[in-house]
Parts: sequence; structure tokens; C-alpha cells
Amino acid sequence: MRDVMDPLMSWWAEGKAAALATVVATHASAPRRPGASMLVGPGGEAVGSVSGGCVESAVYELGQEALVGARPVLQRYGVSDGDAFAVGLTCGGTLDVFVERIDPETFPQLGEVVETVRAGRPVAVATVIAGPPERLGRRMLVRPDRVAGGTGSERLDRLVRHDARGLLDAGRSTVLRYGADGACRAEDLDVPGAGLRVFVESFAPQPRMIVFGAIDFAAALARTGSLLGHRVTVCDARPVFATAARFPGADEVVVEWPHRYLRAEAEAGRIDSRTVLCVLTHDPKFDVPLLEVALRLPDVGYIGAMGSRRTHQDRWNRLTEAGLTEAELKRLCSPIGLDLGARTPEETAVSIAAEIIALKGGGSGLRLADRPGTIHPDAGL
Repeated sequence: MRDVMDPLMSWWAEGKAAALATVVATHASAPRRPGASMLVGPGGEAVGSVSGGCVESAVYELGQEALVGARPVLQRYGVSDGDAFAVGLTCGGTLDVFVERIDPETFPQLGEVVETVRAGRPVAVATVIAGPPERLGRRMLVRPDRVAGGTGSERLDRLVRHDARGLLDAGRSTVLRYGADGACRAEDLDVPGAGLRVFVESFAPQPRMIVFGAIDFAAALARTGSLLGHRVTVCDARPVFATAARFPGADEVVVEWPHRYLRAEAEAGRIDSRTVLCVLTHDPKFDVPLLEVALRLPDVGYIGAMGSRRTHQDRWNRLTEAGLTEAELKRLCSPIGLDLGARTPEETAVSIAAEIIALKGGGSGLRLADRPGTIHPDAGL
């Protein structure tokens, strides 16, 4: 829902209805992830995408039906079995799409959800997508400290609240299965039509990218990091270089010694397993104290440092002398980035982003044309 939140909220605030189609589950090499959404607006507008174009026409028709009163529906789309005119995914994957009508009556908590997401606070939306007809579309808002709404069963609400908070902590969105009235009995789940399915969409704060070193490469990386969905901070101890005017792609520019800033952010709980740290200073008086702090943090998504092979070896020796262990040093990606033949700041930013994506997704960094097997690690086709 995040990708269509603004137009959906605009129509909702005006008291108008829209149809919301949400990808709730994918299998094999489906093109979009759970949470990807498409809207059918009150004037017939189509906004967003659930498949990159493969099944949008069929989903649009379901949206139109929802707008005129049809019940919420869970629809599966897969391979079209060779029929050129059938609705299906050419990639060979499968996706489940839930289509429902959204207006102030069916989703009274939407304004609260949007306000929370825009404020950068965590919230999960749990929606019943399969089960008894009277339960379809019921939902709960789950925050770390409170909930709103419900599924129609107190017992199920307790289970969903517990499970949704776990997913919210991990920043994951997925479908949860329960037996009738919240009883998690395997025999219920194996009977077609028995039990319920609840889609939990987690809205966690943006992951952070902190770029240390106010240089031209940092400006390009800030723009690229923002494109990848990170909240970008540029930090440098030199006020003449660390200015907002020089880094329009960053969300904030901080003037502070890098190691002091990182230590303070970690102590405040603002560094987590999704945080990306990019050290572009390649000056020992800045990067060695900084990396001493970074490499000893218990939970960081990525730590990369720019520099030549000689700079890397000198940095490694200095960090070893400072007492860092081999295990800690192996967390460092240095020299930073993948071998793309990059030269310009923009090309280097792409190289760094590519390494971050590859490490996060388990990619090899090879050309897909040269790599055998499936494109996605979890694909079966």
C-alpha cells in the first residue's frame, strides 16, 4: 500500500471510494513483492502496479466490481498455460492478489496508518483475506504499544497481535494462516476453505544509509541511496564541506566527527540490521576511529570503505593494531563496491549500491546472461 498511499489517502479524505489491489503472496519468480499495490480510483483511474503489466487488466476489472459493491476477493494469477489470450504471468511465477473497496467506512483507520507511516513510526496492518465471508476485509492496526480494530474474534486478535509484532520488528510482510476462530490446528488448515488467512503488511521506518565524507562521491551516493529507499545522512567534521547545498539528495547533513556521531546514534538505538554505513573519507584520522566503532557494533547491515588496495591494507593494519579481531575485520567491504569498471562519482555510486543489493539478496554479482539457473534464489522455475 505504501506505493499508492498518497492518492488513496487523498480520495479517502474526500469521502470517495477506491479499490485497492494488494499482492499478498508470491511464488517462484513473480515480478512484485508482497505489499505492491494498484488502485482503481473513483473516476476509473488506474494507479500503481501488481505485476508490471501482466495481469493489470484482470485486476482492474476486479477493482471495478469492488467499487460497485462486490465482496473482497483473493485471486491467484500464474502461468497462462500457453494461451496467448489468457491472463497469466509470462515470468513463470505465481502471485496472490487481494482486491477490496477502501473508503472511510470500510477502512476508518486509514488516516491513522498514513499519519504513522509519514512520521516514520512502525505500524502493521493485518487484514483477513480468506475465511468466512463476514470476516473478509476486517483488519487490525498493530503498533508496538497498542492495537486498533479487530478480526471479529478476540482469540484470533490475540494471536494476530503477537505474530504481527514479530513481523513488524523484522520489517516483513506475509500471510499468516490460522484455524477456525484462531485455533492453530493443522487438521483445520488442511481442509479446503477451513480456517483463515491474514495478510500482515509491515510499515517499518525507512532503512538508513549513513555516508561519511563530504566529497563529490558522497553526493552521488546520497542520490542513489535515496532511490533505493534509504533515509540518507551525510556526516563530516568539516563544516565548510558538510552543507545541505552540496548534498541535495541527502535527508540530513551532520557536522560532527564521524566516530562520535556513529557512537551516539548507536547508543540512541538508531542503528539496526538494515543500516548501511559507507565510509568515503579514506583519511586515517577520520576512518580508523570510525571503523573501530562500526565494526564492533553488534548489528549493522553493511559496512563499506572506499580506497585503493594500498589504502585498504594500511587501514587493515591500523585497525589490527587497534585490537580488532579477524572476525570483526571480515565484516568490512573494502575496497567498496563491485567491479563494474566505474570511474565517475555516479558510476561509483551504482557500484556501491550493487554490492549492497547483492549482499542483501544473496546475489553473486555476475551478469545474469553468464549465470546458469534461475534468476531469483528462491525461484523454482
